[in-house]
Amino acid sequence: MSLYPRKPDEKNFMKEKSLSDTAYAKEILFMESEAIRNLIGRLDHSFQKAIDLIFTCKGRVIVTGIGKAGIIGQKISATLASTGTPSYWIHSSEARHGDLGRIVANDIILALSNSGETEVVTLLPFVKQIGAKVIAITGNNKSSLASHSDVVLDIGKIKEPCPLGLAPSASSTAMLALGDALALTIFKKRNLSKEDYAFYHPGGDLGRKLLTVEMVMRKNEGNPVADEDMILLDVLTIMTETAGKPGAVSIVDKQNKLVGFFTDGDLRRHLKNGVSFLQYRVKEVMTRSPKVINARCLAAEAYKILKDYKIDQLPVVDGSNTPIGIIDVQDLLEVGF
Repeated sequence: MSLYPRKPDEKNFMKEKSLSDTAYAKEILFMESEAIRNLIGRLDHSFQKAIDLIFTCKGRVIVTGIGKAGIIGQKISATLASTGTPSYWIHSSEARHGDLGRIVANDIILALSNSGETEVVTLLPFVKQIGAKVIAITGNNKSSLASHSDVVLDIGKIKEPCPLGLAPSASSTAMLALGDALALTIFKKRNLSKEDYAFYHPGGDLGRKLLTVEMVMRKNEGNPVADEDMILLDVLTIMTETAGKPGAVSIVDKQNKLVGFFTDGDLRRHLKNGVSFLQYRVKEVMTRSPKVINARCLAAEAYKILKDYKIDQLPVVDGSNTPIGIIDVQDLLEVGF
C-alpha cells in the first residue's frame, strides 16, 4: 500500500475537501520531499563554481533575503559559520540603510529569492560597486537577480502545497536543503576534524566532550608558579595575587621542571599545627609528585582526575614536565561539566 493517497500532481489536492487532515499533511510532505529530490538533477557546474568561490573566499559569506527566504538564509548562514566558513546574515532592507558598510570586496553575497525580483535585487548595483561576488539561489533563472549574479543556483519552478498555492513552503524547503548541500560540501572540503567542529560548539554536548585541557586551563598570568626554595609566605602572596586566585601554585626546580604542588587545602591542614610553617621553604610542605595532566588531553580526563581524587586543582605540564597551566574545577563547571 502506498504511503501517499496519490501523487499530488494527479489531482488538485490543495482544494480537495474529502482528504483527512493526516492524508492532506502527507501530500504536503510528499510535495516538499519532491522539491528536494528534484534538486539532485539540477546540481551542475554552477554548483561547483559556487563551492569553489566560497571555499577560496578571503572574506565572509554574507547571506541575505526577504521574508521566508530571509529566515532560511539565517539558518544557512548559521550552518556555514558553525562548519568553519565565516558568515553572517543581513536583512536586505537594513542593508540599504547603512548595513552595506559591512560588505567588502573580498566577501561573497549569497542572495535568496524565489522570484528573483524582491528587494534583494536593489542591492546588486551597490554590491557590484564594492566588488563582492554574488551567488543567487532562486526559482527563476530569467529574473533580475539571476541576470546580475556571478553564479546562479536554480531550484526551478516549485509548486507550493498551501491551499492557495502561495505561501512559501516547498520552495523554502528546497532553498534550505540546497544551503545545507553548499555548507556541508564545503565543510567536507575543508577536512576539519571533530575537534575543529567542537571549537565552534563549545556550549554543546559534543563541544564539552571534545574540549581539550588547553582550551580550558589557566595560563600565562593566570598560572601561578614558584621556585621550590621560596619561603611559603612569599608563595602564598603569589597564589593570592594571581588573576582569578586559583588557590594553588605549581612548584618548580632550577630547571623549571615541576617538582611539587601547593594548594589552599594544604595550607588549611598545616594551620592546625600553628603558623610557624609559614617561614618554611615551600619544598618542605608541598605535595611531591602531584597528579598532572597534559594540555592535549581532553578536559573530560581532567574532570575525572579531579573527581576521582577529590581535588580542586590540577597542574598542566608539557612533554618536558614544565608547568604551562593550571586547571581548576570551577573552570570545568563553567563549561558544563
